[in-house]
Amino acid sequence: MQMIRKWLSEGMATWDTPPDRRTERAAFGKSYRREVPLGAHAEVPPLADRADPVDLLEQQAQDRVASLVPIRYGRMLVSPFTFYRGAALIMATDLAAVPRTALTAQLCGDAHVSNFGLFASTERRLVFDLNDFDETLPGPFEWDVKRLAASVELAGRDNGVKDKARRKIVRECVRNYRRTMRSFAKDGTLNVWYARLDVDDLLASGKGLDTKRARRTATEQADKARARDRTQALRKFTTVQDGQVRIVHDPPLVVPIAELPEVTDPQAVLDELNDQLRAYLQTLTPERRRVMSQFHAIDAAHKVVGVGSVGTRAWIVLMEGAARDDAFLLQVKQAQSSVLETVLGPAAQEEHGERVVVGQRLMQVAGDPFLGWKRMQVIIGQESSVDYYLRQLRDWKGSMPIDQLTPRGLGTYARACAWTLARAHARTGDRFAIAGYLGKSEEFDHSVADFAAAYADLNDADYRALEDAVQSGRVRAQTGV
Repeated sequence: MQMIRKWLSEGMATWDTPPDRRTERAAFGKSYRREVPLGAHAEVPPLADRADPVDLLEQQAQDRVASLVPIRYGRMLVSPFTFYRGAALIMATDLAAVPRTALTAQLCGDAHVSNFGLFASTERRLVFDLNDFDETLPGPFEWDVKRLAASVELAGRDNGVKDKARRKIVRECVRNYRRTMRSFAKDGTLNVWYARLDVDDLLASGKGLDTKRARRTATEQADKARARDRTQALRKFTTVQDGQVRIVHDPPLVVPIAELPEVTDPQAVLDELNDQLRAYLQTLTPERRRVMSQFHAIDAAHKVVGVGSVGTRAWIVLMEGAARDDAFLLQVKQAQSSVLETVLGPAAQEEHGERVVVGQRLMQVAGDPFLGWKRMQVIIGQESSVDYYLRQLRDWKGSMPIDQLTPRGLGTYARACAWTLARAHARTGDRFAIAGYLGKSEEFDHSVADFAAAYADLNDADYRALEDAVQSGRVRAQTGV
């Protein structure tokens, strides 16, 4: 008993992660600069040595719904920034051609500024976090940092931010990642695991919101996120037909199964879908399985989503519980192979839906409680089994209007993204080695800022290549959808 009291009085921090291991791993990270110097992160592949970007997009399109691919191209052509959102495969190919570390973490794989947002925790708190894990895979930590930095550069260009100010924003974004990682390397494992950006706390403290406009914008987006809940989704996407609640018909973005020409018996499709959903329940924890088992599917529709995801199979399913007003919409989204697998090798998980869910649960501090996966054999319009992940369509989900941010606002937002990304990497990678590698100097910050500017130029050239491909008739784009 005396031994236990002594152990408790000394505290648990040294027991959790011994100081000698921290020192050892930090020293290893610092020594790794000899393998990949910090300055090497400025490199981009020469334009002449790169694969044709349109070829890569067309290869990706082969596994997508052909009729929706023109919508994807149309959305990518809105601006160089929206093109970048759909060009994760192109960037993964480019990153494989420049020096990279072996310091791995669970990667988002598509960590651009529009893939961060607001979410509800199970305690009904609003938190800021990553929100897209379609490409998640373990890999070199700096790949996510570079994808984020280049997106900040492109968003700044899109918003008309001047060169000098834009460079400062990108550099401070990378610096915040580096400093946050170094801070987490000094912290205990459980403190890192529980760390979060709580939006209510931020609004109350005003930290990082140094102007009235910044505070007003943040408050407005928080209020909008809270309003984007399951009841709002039901109002937007459902209607009453012949006394029954049904999903609205809004082609080509939302097409209920009853309106699909290949469906002759919608009820038979729903019966099969309910069978499939019972298997999905096994990927949830017991208490969440209990909640979801009280719902059943009464309608479903194909829904076009995102920019990069357009053309993948995505469905919304109307789930009903004990009564008509006891309902919500479940999103069933196809999970294809990660673009990172083309250069880093296959995922450890057999099903890509499981790969997405595992990555999200590792990186996100407050994920959807009903996030799960299922390989489904029978969904309309597919010839074989397809991997899906499932989650609520909306639960206090919100995003920042990137195109409306001032230079100051973009800087604040970019630093929040950097902190969040560092926390996700600290949870899943060797934070001591990564922090040791990054060091105290600003060399990494400047190198990645150089990379971001140079890569934005490559992205602009790729954007023009897609424009030329559309004008020549090589590919077809459908705009305004």
